[in-house]
Amino acid sequence: MNSLNVGLVGSGFMGRAHAQAFRAVGGLYDLPLTPVLDLLSERDEATAAQAARALGFQRHTGDWRALVADPAVDVVAITTPNRLHAPIALAAIEAGKHVYCEKPLATTLADARAMAAAADARGVVTLVGFNYLKNPMIALAREIVESGEIGAITGFRGIHAEDFMADPAHPFTWRCEADNAGGALADIGSHILSLARHLVGDVTAVSGHLHTVHDRRPVAPGSAETRAVAVDDQAHALLEFANGATGTVTASWIAQGRKMQLAFELVGTKGSIAFTQERFNELKLYTTGGPRGRQGFRTIEAGPEHGDYAAFCPAPGHQIGFGDLKTIEVKGLVEAIGAHKAGRKAAAYPDFRDACAIEQIAEAIHVSARERRWIAVDSV
Repeated sequence: MNSLNVGLVGSGFMGRAHAQAFRAVGGLYDLPLTPVLDLLSERDEATAAQAARALGFQRHTGDWRALVADPAVDVVAITTPNRLHAPIALAAIEAGKHVYCEKPLATTLADARAMAAAADARGVVTLVGFNYLKNPMIALAREIVESGEIGAITGFRGIHAEDFMADPAHPFTWRCEADNAGGALADIGSHILSLARHLVGDVTAVSGHLHTVHDRRPVAPGSAETRAVAVDDQAHALLEFANGATGTVTASWIAQGRKMQLAFELVGTKGSIAFTQERFNELKLYTTGGPRGRQGFRTIEAGPEHGDYAAFCPAPGHQIGFGDLKTIEVKGLVEAIGAHKAGRKAAAYPDFRDACAIEQIAEAIHVSARERRWIAVDSV
């Protein structure tokens, strides 16, 4: 009666992260439901069987449709390539399942809107995997902003830079197709857009530029045959926020030397906050009014007084990791589903509606880049 049967679609990097989080969460938090690794789906039976054994699932199938239709499955976790998010999620919602989907929500704004509308209509709990929002240091940053400690927010400078596509000899993959991924902006750039919206508020207008640096890639490792790349390698955008602040965001998957530069500076009238995921157990805080000659950023180290950090370690400065952020994310999902099952109104954050708003910002940037003008976000 108190179990939550998990159906996982996809067993790659993110599938493993989801499985690990569902296994770990019950040992760290007092939850209303106990997650059970029930059913795993992969592209065929053999791959599914091997993955189920490796990740500890009780059952497996080579057909995601069978997983979605299975009456024993309570929540469907989607960690497939981006183009499959919409059909799987829509089928799961139609079947009355709760849905935990990796970002970005979809490859088109139309699909994202359809997914959000379907979830609202069916009344299921949804969650989208913007797990960096779950960092206790990001919660602290938002707390500082909301408290007024750094005054009214005037500016946001954000970047998400990695180098996993930097080598021009890197072969063509699904990430290079617009219908499958959407480019650096839609893929990794969605993370910095989520942080901008989370910390500053709604984005009202954008001016964007997209740049495809490596416009052809080998069809296979070492092959002389190439295919045309239809997506951006890097993107830049100016933002206007509803509260009057302005900002910039950059997304790049060809940033040589950068492995996980998800970073921002948030400027207010009385101070600033600086953060980078490369040192994500730290937050830099500057406030005005200190003694002359002694002003500057100070480093706040994550510790048990910072929210969810305490579930993992009782001592400050010992640090938590990427997998722990997924576990914190899953905790919110299980709590929301538990409340839903108890008949209380419940929502996980960010849900499909929140993720759709992020998709709308990205789409506005795409339109702006194509038309070479400022675009109001609510016009797309």
